[in-house]
Amino acid sequence: MVDHAQQLADRVWQRYDRKQRLIRYAVLLATLMLVVWAVRDIDIFWPWVWDAPNQISALGARMWPPSPAGLNGIIAALIETVHIATLATFLTIFLALPVAYIAAQNTTPNRACLWLGRFILVSSRSVNTIIWALLFVAIFGPGVLAGILAIVFRSIGFIGKLMGEAIEEIDRNPVEAMEATGASKAKVVAYAIVPQVMPAFFAIVILRWDINIRESTVLGLVGAGGIGVILQGAIDTFAWPTVATILIAIIVLVLIGEAVTSLLRSKVL
Repeated sequence: MVDHAQQLADRVWQRYDRKQRLIRYAVLLATLMLVVWAVRDIDIFWPWVWDAPNQISALGARMWPPSPAGLNGIIAALIETVHIATLATFLTIFLALPVAYIAAQNTTPNRACLWLGRFILVSSRSVNTIIWALLFVAIFGPGVLAGILAIVFRSIGFIGKLMGEAIEEIDRNPVEAMEATGASKAKVVAYAIVPQVMPAFFAIVILRWDINIRESTVLGLVGAGGIGVILQGAIDTFAWPTVATILIAIIVLVLIGEAVTSLLRSKVL
């Protein structure tokens, strides 16, 4: 008995057995090999990497102090940026909600509509906003319209997916109760589904509006309107003090947007 107790005391607890440890080591080795392969394949010019701190310091010296010249134009561009985000978010609501309805398993009319809705959501989220902007700039030309449409087509996937998941998580009892009374499909949606998803709807839309403000600041880099147009022009002309002013203005805009969305969420939710 004493020897058995001593053996138990001498045993060292291990979280993984030998097979599990070998699997983990193999996964770590494979990951390391993939990272090394990726770094070698992208052909980084390392002297530029080592010289980056000096370049950053020199660029910061050229950008300081920020220039107040053209501040009125910067403010006007910021307002245009907010308008792009707001209009795009508003238009997205009318496009994303029907897609969310057919993409939710418990409300879709049939399997074909289900896969159509999910295809739309995946397609929207798979293409970056900048790519959408390049596409619409090519179609409609440079300007605010291309920026609005780019954000709309990107936001459909975000709002539609989250709203679809919210619809799938609703309590089925009110729906079944109304269906048992012979209520029409429209009334079931209006009185059994909509009240349950309204908190999620407001939270999702407010969050997406905040994201859209951030994305609208870079659309001008490809000619889709907003503050990015002025930023690109300042960079192209090496007006670094103006670039600094624009960057500060963008940061202030994002902070204001964050404060507004936090206030709205506290009031609505």
